[in-house]
Amino acid sequence: MRTVLLTLLLASTTLLLGCTDASSTQSSDPQPSDEPSADISALAQPDTATFAGGCFWCMEPPYDKLDGVAATISGFSGGDVVDPSYDQVTGGGTGHTEVVQVIYDAEVVDYATLLEVYWRNIDPLDDGGQFCDRGDSYRPAIFAHDDTQQELAASTKADVQERFDDEVVVPIQPFEAFYAAEDYHQNYYQKNPGHYNRYRQGCGRDARLEELWGEEAGAQHLTSDA
Repeated sequence: MRTVLLTLLLASTTLLLGCTDASSTQSSDPQPSDEPSADISALAQPDTATFAGGCFWCMEPPYDKLDGVAATISGFSGGDVVDPSYDQVTGGGTGHTEVVQVIYDAEVVDYATLLEVYWRNIDPLDDGGQFCDRGDSYRPAIFAHDDTQQELAASTKADVQERFDDEVVVPIQPFEAFYAAEDYHQNYYQKNPGHYNRYRQGCGRDARLEELWGEEAGAQHLTSDA
């Protein structure tokens, strides 16, 4: 009985924290650098993609696994407040949503592949947030940086719609600005794996992805170290 109560307490604490209060849950373990995982300057023509898929902590790992991705940066986009703080965005009123910006080498991995990974890491039928994270700051969206990205995103959205009876409610909108989140949010899943994994499980993210996408959930078949 005591073990059951402790388990329930940990689960409820995880859900309350969610993709929040990261500064108070930082691990004392050695933390990796916030620097990008590859030298962006070494890329001949680095390309950029910006995706909103709920908690930005959870959107970094699937892209970090891809060959050709030089860096993932958690931040905010879609709103009208310049350089907002995390508290401002989650408090509401900025118009921003949590996003991950992906810096990649298009000669190694193309935007179509990034889109395939994106769709299979979100719930495309939910525009009120994602999984246990609710509210505008967690709504999904694709921010297109140019006409080519806009067209590819629209094409894949149509393909995804054919899989579901319910409406795919992910907007595709022009990219305007990106503001990086505070340092403690960057690479959070590496810095604080214990809290990250408890949050992810408690939020029901993977269970819902498997319900939606089956064996394709997370697009693990596309990652280099799956």
